[in-house]
Amino acid sequence: MLNVVICDDNKRDLDKVVNLVEKFMVNNKCNYQTHVYRDFNDDFMKLVKSKMPFRIYILDIETPSRSGIDVAREIRNKDLDSVIIFLTGHDELGRLILQNDLMFLAFVNKFDNMDKRLNEVLHKAIDLVKLKRTIRIEDGTNTYIIDLNDILCFIKETFDRKTTIKTDYAEYKVRKSLSQIYDMLDDRFIYSHRACIVNKTRISRIDRSKRIIYFDNGEYTDLLSDKYKKEMVV
Repeated sequence: MLNVVICDDNKRDLDKVVNLVEKFMVNNKCNYQTHVYRDFNDDFMKLVKSKMPFRIYILDIETPSRSGIDVAREIRNKDLDSVIIFLTGHDELGRLILQNDLMFLAFVNKFDNMDKRLNEVLHKAIDLVKLKRTIRIEDGTNTYIIDLNDILCFIKETFDRKTTIKTDYAEYKVRKSLSQIYDMLDDRFIYSHRACIVNKTRISRIDRSKRIIYFDNGEYTDLLSDKYKKEMVV
């Protein structure tokens, strides 16, 4: 799931950005959640320090309490993967951003065709997020870092309340629910059954009459329910 974190102290600008983001995500069929703030307050900084995956930050450069540039620097101290987009109403502040080594994607001028510009930048942001090809799962003393392209599916086990991660080369059992794992994934993963999430880019064909999903390495699963069968398009 994509997490879009938006902060702008101007309510009118904030509402406009939220609406543009939601329209973009719906049109591009993205699984997303927005996190909206009016200031870089304690709740915002708590989110920065959390382990929430797949983040796109859209940050106002100026708020009453703090500079978005300073906040971006704190984000980069903890997180090199998330995408950062700056909002500004002043081009000279855009030039100030360029003087800081913040590894940001773009800055968007609120008063210069913002709708079109933000739409273009969000397309680039989605592409960058999809390049983050690993999932990190901490399970007790074990930490699993797995390439998303290698994962075939996640299956909820009935008896031991664990989830099995099936990959090309191994299987891992972790104490995580499917819903917890789903929130850590991107849009290539979809439910095929209440007990199974599959990597749709790894599906070679679906036998709908027998309810079997075949993967491109010869493996298969029969966890395909009527509820999700219509969504399984290859």
